[in-house]
Amino acid sequence: MSAERPHITDEDALRETAALREVWAEPTGIVGFFSNVSHTAIGLRYVVTALVFFLLGGIEALLMRIQLARPENRFLGPDQYNQIFTVHGSTMMFLFAVPVMEGMAVYLIPLMVGTRNVAFPRLNAFGYYMFLCGGLMVYAFFFINAGPDAGWFAYTPLSGPQYSPGKRVDVWAQMITFTEVSALAVATELIVTILKMRAPGMSLNRMPLYVWSMLVQSFMVIFAMPAVIVCTTLLILDRLVGTHFFNPAEGGDPLLWQHLFWFFGHPEVYLIFIPALGFVSTIVGTFSRRRVFGYMPLVLSLVATAFLGFGLWVHHMFATGIPQLGESYFTAASMMIAIPSGVQIFCWLGTLWTGRLRFKTPLLFVLGFVAIFVIGGLSGVMLASVPIDLQVHDTFFVVAHFHYVLIGGAVFPLFGAFFFWFPKATGRMMDDRLGRVTFWLLFVGFNLTFFPMHQLGLRGMPRRVYTYPAEMGWGPLNLLATVGAFVMAVAVVLFLVNAAMSLRAGVVAGRDPWAGETLEWSIPSPTPEYGFLFLPTVSGRSAMWDARPDQPVVTGLRNDRREILVTNTVEATPHHREVLPGPTIWPFASAVTLCALLVASIFSPRAVPWLVLPVGISLLGWFWPRGKPPVPAPEEHRVRARPPRLSADTP
Repeated sequence: MSAERPHITDEDALRETAALREVWAEPTGIVGFFSNVSHTAIGLRYVVTALVFFLLGGIEALLMRIQLARPENRFLGPDQYNQIFTVHGSTMMFLFAVPVMEGMAVYLIPLMVGTRNVAFPRLNAFGYYMFLCGGLMVYAFFFINAGPDAGWFAYTPLSGPQYSPGKRVDVWAQMITFTEVSALAVATELIVTILKMRAPGMSLNRMPLYVWSMLVQSFMVIFAMPAVIVCTTLLILDRLVGTHFFNPAEGGDPLLWQHLFWFFGHPEVYLIFIPALGFVSTIVGTFSRRRVFGYMPLVLSLVATAFLGFGLWVHHMFATGIPQLGESYFTAASMMIAIPSGVQIFCWLGTLWTGRLRFKTPLLFVLGFVAIFVIGGLSGVMLASVPIDLQVHDTFFVVAHFHYVLIGGAVFPLFGAFFFWFPKATGRMMDDRLGRVTFWLLFVGFNLTFFPMHQLGLRGMPRRVYTYPAEMGWGPLNLLATVGAFVMAVAVVLFLVNAAMSLRAGVVAGRDPWAGETLEWSIPSPTPEYGFLFLPTVSGRSAMWDARPDQPVVTGLRNDRREILVTNTVEATPHHREVLPGPTIWPFASAVTLCALLVASIFSPRAVPWLVLPVGISLLGWFWPRGKPPVPAPEEHRVRARPPRLSADTP
């Protein structure tokens, strides 16, 4: 195998294209749909499924805003309201925010690093089906009036067996298991893909900033997710088996739940936010028409944010009576994390200031992100102060801060990313005029909704109340927030209309409509099943902008099987070839049987030993070796180009 100048005849290219299409073709039919392991197909399924849950969570938010629009309202009863706000929070955090970021990464990362699929395609499919089953389970119980009702962080003892009988909290706890197993699967495959499957020449200091953001986020997932799986498992054992991990009367501790949950819960915010930083860096560089200022400070700020994010969890617990020395430490850490965020804002503003801006819709969403996130960051520094936190704890001030950080810090960049990469996924451009209207409606509606909540919190309105007396004076600001929520809903509907219209009759995008700097813009739109006709090589941080007319490509990989190139971790020099597994139904079967086991365990622990058998059978089918050892490809199955350059011979 070698990396050579792209002096390849049309006959070679046509023969290679036909062979790759046959080998990498996505299976058809119903069985084929559930057997598909293509990163583009699974990535799009993640994104579309997460958007469906986003719409459901948005409808729940509108129902809550209608209930709170005026005092003494009877639109919803207290039990309905408890279920709705719990399912809303759980949906947005566990079924939308993290999975949609994972889906974008599953689609984009192989294209950005110059390979043809993620490292473990079948694990990728398994992770998606686990996520889907968890969401379907929660909403199946919710629609029969058995949805969780203890809040999205389910504090004990409220969520314990004494105060929450029935199966509502059990459903919530098992949903966490589904989604976190899915997140761990995606994190594992992304880490291996990024570190071992980059295009030759893409050393660590040449990786796109979005790839860096997902590498950091994936390592955070590995360290954060086990904590929440442990605490929800302990809760299930308390509720179903009769243990007493959180029961103080039997030697347990309710604060153990908060420590375990928030050790995951605060990094969870950055699991959502850090991928958005990668979107912002990519969009800012493209629409400023210059390389992003401060590449190394931006990378180091991502790493610093990840490290500091694991040292902040107790600032959610300032009202629990912890020692003052501990409070002072977590106050300092909560303020320190503003420093890397400030570095990032400075670098983006420096890029915009010295660039030649093109004010397209993706850039508008990034500019809106900067304005909103700065406000959310400032209120976060306020909440890091113990005296202020004690005054506004569990009020609408915290609700406002939380949404300014997450919607401003993640949803605005995400919508910008949708507009930016829509042509790569579909081959069509979204309408820019409708996009601008969508942005302004979302920006205005967001601030109308959540800025008044700062005032409501300072006036003492607690969160999680389903109604309030008129004499408190909270009605006008709540009505304003409700109006803003409906403006946001109009913006989301307009975005969906734009996407549907563009998908059918949008302007044909071409290979690179934005003159982007990363490798995904070097291949046709929409993305072919095999990704790259010949795996690329990289000669600079901006792979497309730094490419030479005689830029080599990798040749010599077999085209009669799913063969990919594995490279060195640091310098991305070729190391060896690997064959990726093809489509199979077994990851779907494994996910379904494991989901059946987890759901059945809610009703009886005795179901576990009975359902272990089908789970084992499905895993056996997944890993059972098949076929004969591959034989060397005949000469006609190898593509040759001349003259050779940058030799990359492998065993």
